[in-house]
Amino acid sequence: MELSNVIEKRASVRKFKNEDVSVDILKKIAEAGSKAPSINNSQPWKYVAIKNQELLIKMANVVDLKVKSLFKKDLDSSSEVIKKKVEWFSTFFVDVPAVIAIVSKPYKAEADEILTESISHEKLNDLRNHPNLQTIGAAVENMLLTAVDLGYGACWLTAPLVAKDELQELLGIKSPDFLVCLVAVGKPNEDIHPKQKKDINQIFTLID
Repeated sequence: MELSNVIEKRASVRKFKNEDVSVDILKKIAEAGSKAPSINNSQPWKYVAIKNQELLIKMANVVDLKVKSLFKKDLDSSSEVIKKKVEWFSTFFVDVPAVIAIVSKPYKAEADEILTESISHEKLNDLRNHPNLQTIGAAVENMLLTAVDLGYGACWLTAPLVAKDELQELLGIKSPDFLVCLVAVGKPNEDIHPKQKKDINQIFTLID
């Protein structure tokens, strides 16, 4: 498929057919992520693919408990609707054929060794707008587009990270590695229509 067509077709898919996703497909999607640019070619990523239903249920349960703990008690009906929506968006991955957890490791900059005492690694990373996380973002976009190109759908999830510690324990992710996000993968259960995007003239400025 032409790249422009893949970009146009990409949309967040949250309802999937009950069809298996092969290990080969998951590897191709993860490999596409590994081709993304990374700060100083650090390639800080690891990919953990999960198809085990029992584990997905455990993951969804810990996320659901944490999400519920975030909200006020005795919500009115309209607020309860919002709460239920957030709960579903955070845990729908339980019904997905496959989930890929994207794991990163802390980025150590070459410049760290020559910083003044007033600038820590964390401060430098903040000043640079967290290039290590931007790196993961590039990897995830490659994965989403590759899923579409292979005839699948995908969704980038960060909401489950409210229970990051619990998820890391379930997935066996040990420090200094840390969980960044999840990507749900499967065959879409319905026709997906990308949401309307802003016109380029609203968001593009040229300085010449």
